[in-house]
Amino acid sequence: MQEKKKREKLVSKYADLRAKLKEEGNWEELDKLPRNGAKVRLHNRCQLTGRPKGFVRKFGINRYTFRLMALNGKLPGVTKSSW
Repeated sequence: MQEKKKREKLVSKYADLRAKLKEEGNWEELDKLPRNGAKVRLHNRCQLTGRPKGFVRKFGINRYTFRLMALNGKLPGVTKSSW
C-alpha cells in the first residue's frame, strides 16, 4: 500500500512533464524519467487488504471483503438482493 502511494506521488509529480515531452515527441528525454512516474503503472487495489484482483470501484475494496462487510452490515445501504 505504501508502494501505491509512492507511485501516485511520482505520477502527479511528472504528469505535466510527461505530457509535454509526449506532445513534442521527445522520446529520449521521456525514457530518462522514472518508470513509476507513468500513469499506466497504477493499479486499483483493495484499501483494506491490498489485493489487486476483484476490485469493486464504487467501494474501493475487493469483492470478497465487500461480501463479508455487506453480510455483517458494515456497508450502509447495501443489502443482499433476492428475486
